This record gives sequence, structure tokens and C-alpha cells, in this order.
Amino acid sequence: MTETTGFDFSALTARERYKILIGTVVPRPIAWVTTVDARGRANAAPFSFFNCLSADPAILALGVEFRPDGAPKDTGRNIRDTGVFTVNIVSDALVEAMNVTAVPFAAGVDELALAGLAVVPGSAIDCPRIAAAPAALECRLHSFLEIGNSREIVLGEVVHAHIRADAVDERLHVDPAAIDAVGRMGGHGYASTRDRFDLPTMNEAGFAAGGMAAMRRRRGG
Repeated sequence: MTETTGFDFSALTARERYKILIGTVVPRPIAWVTTVDARGRANAAPFSFFNCLSADPAILALGVEFRPDGAPKDTGRNIRDTGVFTVNIVSDALVEAMNVTAVPFAAGVDELALAGLAVVPGSAIDCPRIAAAPAALECRLHSFLEIGNSREIVLGEVVHAHIRADAVDERLHVDPAAIDAVGRMGGHGYASTRDRFDLPTMNEAGFAAGGMAAMRRRRGG
């Protein structure tokens, strides 16, 4: 049995729980979210408390932290005001630009311009996407989950997807090498998705026939 160290979350501070969660739930996908404010100004910010939860309906979830004074961040406020947002996927080539948009600028600062990023209008919603992103998912607000004083959960329904033309085929298989996404680790760490392997899911009959030997991973491209 693996020796472990136990932690009673009820005895930990919020910061201590955060450190354990971001160090163990890795790598986490990054939602690079573009929104517009009530005046039509575009905003971009990355969030790694993010994932897809359902395909029917197509639901994404974002964990959007509040500011230290309890005020909503631009992303959360903009989604409430407009009811739409776009999740852009961060490729390895865009990591530095993404990091610029993580700086806690004051409301109204054009992070996209400071990062040297161009945007293009949405197709199904009135919200832009980042032109250089290898994929983008346009979302309409489904609902907010109020879970406490530190952050809120945003559920969005994907209504339109943009994927690099050379990254998706006629069978809707997306090429991970072309997307070249990065994930978030603990602290300031990130991870690439270039070192991959395949491990097909097996049915009971297949496992009975091959056992653990049939479970060998296959190196990906």
C-alpha cells in the first residue's frame, strides 16, 4: 500500500485547500475566456478551474474567482451583463500572450491589445474570439452556481465551435498535435500535451481474453 499523508479539509484554511487541489488535480485544461462589457469592450482572462461537463446539452463549467474585496472579476460581471462568453484554447505558442491577460489590470484596460492579440467576431453570439487560438467555443450562459465567498461557478452551453481547419477531419476527430494545448499544474507550472499515449477502453470480453497484458499503452504522436 502507498504511504500517504492525510489532510482534514475542515481543519485547513482556504489557501491550504487551494494548494492541495491545484497540486493534485493536474494537468487542468485552461479556459482562455473572452467576454465583452456593457459598453462593448472586449476582455480576456485565463481560468484553470474549468472543464466540460456534458455533451447533451453541451455544457462547460468555469470557476471564476472574486477579487480580494469580494467584487466580481470582469469576466464574471461581463457574463452576467451579456449572457455570453467564448472559451479559447491556449496553444503552446500562445502561452506568453495568455499570461499577459492574467495580469490583474483595472477594469477597462485592453489586455488583448497589450498581449498583441487580434480578435474576430463571434458567429453565433455577440462576443469575439481570439484569432490565433487553435480552437474556440462560443457559449451562452446557462446558469450561475453560488457556492461561497471566494468564487462562483459559471455554466455555459456551447452553441458554436471554431477549430483550426488542419486540426479536425471529416469524422470530427480533432488532432491534438495541431491543437498543441497546454495545461495548468500547481504553482506557476504548466504542462504541454506533446507527450501522449493511447489506451483504448476495453470491454469485459476483451479483458478476459487478454488480461493486463492487453492494457499496454500505445505511444501517441
